[in-house]
Amino acid sequence: MTSSNEFERPRPEPLLIVISGPSGAGKDTVVQRMKERGLPFHFVVTATTRPQRPNEVDGRDYFFVSKEKFAHMIDQNELIEFALVYGDYKGIPKAQVREALASGKDVIMRVDVQGAETVRKLAPDALLIFITTDNEDELVNRLKQRKTETSDSLAIRIATARKELQRVEAFDYIIINHDFFLDHTVDIVRAIIDSEHHRVKQRKVNL
Repeated sequence: MTSSNEFERPRPEPLLIVISGPSGAGKDTVVQRMKERGLPFHFVVTATTRPQRPNEVDGRDYFFVSKEKFAHMIDQNELIEFALVYGDYKGIPKAQVREALASGKDVIMRVDVQGAETVRKLAPDALLIFITTDNEDELVNRLKQRKTETSDSLAIRIATARKELQRVEAFDYIIINHDFFLDHTVDIVRAIIDSEHHRVKQRKVNL
């Protein structure tokens, strides 16, 4: 028989975890390594109107949809957040997030800084993690080293990244993603999530 004054720990609530930060900080790489390590999370698949690349799988890397379909998803309020990103639309479908949370799984989504702030408004108890570099100069150097942009596109990305660095106070945690220490960054993300599950007052996400 259980004593009336015996503490019973409540079942941890599933978390909605947003990985964000400026372009060039390594958000995609961090999330990809988390997937490779088989961590027990639901990784959100983003819907996009951009063309599918040869090495990409629909439903795994992205949901590739037409602009007409994307417009319908907006009209039907089926997206948590969406944005026009360098000429193509990207958005997070609500249904998959709701289903994962309902199953008790933590949900991880990677969005830009503006998208993270949109998620916060929709789900105030979401856990927001800001991935960045040691300093602005290192961030700019990483963007330049990609060599995947025209000079005009690169200038836009650098200007946008500088503005995004100023939004760090909208987040709960900040992690410096050092070069060659990717697994260490992932370990910190995992530690943050573990500690959140041990909070007395649990975050509770409603979408």
